[in-house]
Amino acid sequence: MLVCSLMITAGSLSAQVISELPPFERAIECIKHFEGMHSAKHYPYVGYGHKALPGENLSADMTEEEADRLLRSDLMKLCKLFSGYGKDSLLLATLAYNVGAYRLLGYGDRPKSRLIQILDEGDRNIYREYITFRKYKEKAIPSLELRRRMELELLYIP
Repeated sequence: MLVCSLMITAGSLSAQVISELPPFERAIECIKHFEGMHSAKHYPYVGYGHKALPGENLSADMTEEEADRLLRSDLMKLCKLFSGYGKDSLLLATLAYNVGAYRLLGYGDRPKSRLIQILDEGDRNIYREYITFRKYKEKAIPSLELRRRMELELLYIP
């Protein structure tokens, strides 16, 4: 495992230990590692990157336990949203947690992403397209590329 050999840690777990966890737990640890715990100064982002929506009564200084529960709930909802993609649903849910489901599935005038189009065509050779989600304001960000590589390595099932 390329990324795991870098011994990236997520929380207090080594990457080697993470790779031995069940896939959903791997996704949780990966998200926690890259999102980090958001402080009150990042509001409306709380916990591990959840954006507080109007009407949600969420504390900007929630505990790690509360943040973990919220992350798990959010990721489960995204897994259900992508359940039609079978063994790719967790990978897509993890990506959507960071970039938004609308960027993948389309919304309004926004078409489906090329990644979803490729999967819809039955092609699972998605590395090159998955890695394109490494940009912010059209600039490739090394930490986002590392995150995408780690997600693929930990969650992609050939």
